[in-house]
Amino acid sequence: MSNENVSNPSDTPKVGILGKALNGVEWLGNKLPDPAFLFLIGLFIVLGLSHFASPDLPSGFEVRWVDDPTRDGGVDQQRGVIGRVSVTDEGEVFEPASIVVEDADPNDLKARLVIDATGEVVVGPDGEAVNVADHGWAVFEKVPVDTDGDPETPPELVTNGEVMFARSLITSEGWYWLLSSMEANFLGFAPLGVVLLGMLGIGPMERVGLISALLRAALSRVPGTLLTPAMIFLGIMSSLGSDAGYVVLPPLAALAYLAVGRSPLAGIAAVFAGVAAGFNANLLITSLEPLMSNLSQDAAQTIDADRAVAATAAWYFMAASTIVLTFVGWAVTAMFVEKRLSGKSVEDGGPDPAHASTLDGHGTLNPEEAKGLIWAGVTFGLGLAFTALLVFWEGSPLHGTDGPFPRWVAVIVPLMFVLTILPACVYGAVVGNIKSTKDAAQTMVESMAAMAPIIVLAFFAGQFVAAFEESGLGRMLAFSGGEWLFNQQFGAGGLLIAFILVTMVFNLFVGSMSAKYALFAPIFVPMFMLIGIRPEMTQTAYRIGDSTTNIITPLNPYMVIILMYVQKYAPKAGIGTLIAMMLPYTIAFTLVWMVMIVVWNASGIPLGVGDPVDVFSEGYGVVAP
Repeated sequence: MSNENVSNPSDTPKVGILGKALNGVEWLGNKLPDPAFLFLIGLFIVLGLSHFASPDLPSGFEVRWVDDPTRDGGVDQQRGVIGRVSVTDEGEVFEPASIVVEDADPNDLKARLVIDATGEVVVGPDGEAVNVADHGWAVFEKVPVDTDGDPETPPELVTNGEVMFARSLITSEGWYWLLSSMEANFLGFAPLGVVLLGMLGIGPMERVGLISALLRAALSRVPGTLLTPAMIFLGIMSSLGSDAGYVVLPPLAALAYLAVGRSPLAGIAAVFAGVAAGFNANLLITSLEPLMSNLSQDAAQTIDADRAVAATAAWYFMAASTIVLTFVGWAVTAMFVEKRLSGKSVEDGGPDPAHASTLDGHGTLNPEEAKGLIWAGVTFGLGLAFTALLVFWEGSPLHGTDGPFPRWVAVIVPLMFVLTILPACVYGAVVGNIKSTKDAAQTMVESMAAMAPIIVLAFFAGQFVAAFEESGLGRMLAFSGGEWLFNQQFGAGGLLIAFILVTMVFNLFVGSMSAKYALFAPIFVPMFMLIGIRPEMTQTAYRIGDSTTNIITPLNPYMVIILMYVQKYAPKAGIGTLIAMMLPYTIAFTLVWMVMIVVWNASGIPLGVGDPVDVFSEGYGVVAP
């Protein structure tokens, strides 16, 4: 960037109300610790809550064996009943809450000793001391049942005879579990392996320059009238290369708009909207899919141990979103953003019709790069054709099913690795960036070095998720929260919209997609399952909320880079300029995406390959659409 384009701090315009509000958000967000330490804080909160919710504190629930006159003789004359003990003027009163289980082994109740009002240990039907919790928090598992046979009336929640208690981790055994399982919690964190394997293939594509060459080749062939939809579409598709789109596309877009006499800021805005606000959409399966599906699957197995979530489960919806958002972004750019920028001077980033520049070589390929792209394309095409052959060839490794999914879906991450690493190596060899096996290995080493923050985050996130599960709080919170939501009868559409809005607000403060979902998934996925919203739909709603506010939060680390590109053409521009330019995209993308997911959910169309749309067959719950 030339010296004349560097902004002077004294020339920065004063911020208005919006700027002050955004400054407040930035200040508050900067006070939050690193996401890794957010999980550490969350771990200590779980440890404390596990103790206070466990049966180790005064007051709470108690299980007692009571006479059952409906039965004949023997131990069948009694049954285990759980209730709350309260002290009144008339003495201790036991208020039964629900029948726990009939003819149960007391040890099956996951309980501790109960002392009655006289100080005597309560003895169960088998003559043994009843190891039952007399304190803490208990949650009854309940399932929706159609009690009146009328499909038009909502079902009622009925206990299935199971009860859950929290386990305190602030005990000798709890601390030992935390220490002894620390390594397993880290290595067992579901997204860690899939992210590392995925980046082993995608990372070298970026390192050898293949992704940059693909983007530049696409831009150089786009006619001026289709620049805006091309910018947005390429921005959305750039998520295939992780965050490469933030760095490569904005300067090229600005040059492309200058070449046709339009505001360079409009090009930056359009491509930034695609890269960031459309981050979770794509026509193809990206490294985001297995990351999200693994978190969803772990959370779903809180309710159903056999529940699986495919990496391709939201493919149709995200592919459709790519097309829809391209047109929505095109309309927003033309009707609001570029129209507003047309009134600005050249010094403030407005259009310069007299500017007759070209892409100055930035959007063109040299002969080696063009040759490399051809050979990389041939390699990818052959790999894709061979994969398709294995899918349909009876007896091949990819033919048939593996559990609930086709085999090729179950191994989508290894397939992504193979189909990306081979073209990267071929391209690198053609252009001279890879001259030996050492160079090829080095590209993978550098890709893994860039993953160091994810590995650190995974360590703390793994401890938090495992402690949340071990304490029993996740399952208890899911059932109690699910019961509350069920009783509110909000409807699936209202809940999905509310969840999107919650995610959008949270995204203003915590930018990491995986960090937020690792916190949200253990709570919302099982909770929504209990009221009939499948994990695939919850995951999709989260991804909408996580995308649309990326372009208006100052805590997005790439905002500084985008602002630098903006200031090259508008030296006096500040963060408020950028936010004001991007806010229309956030509003439009959010509204359109909300309509899409509500309509899609009501239609019963699968979100993608492996999405079980028949939620009633799962038996967790039902909710009105």
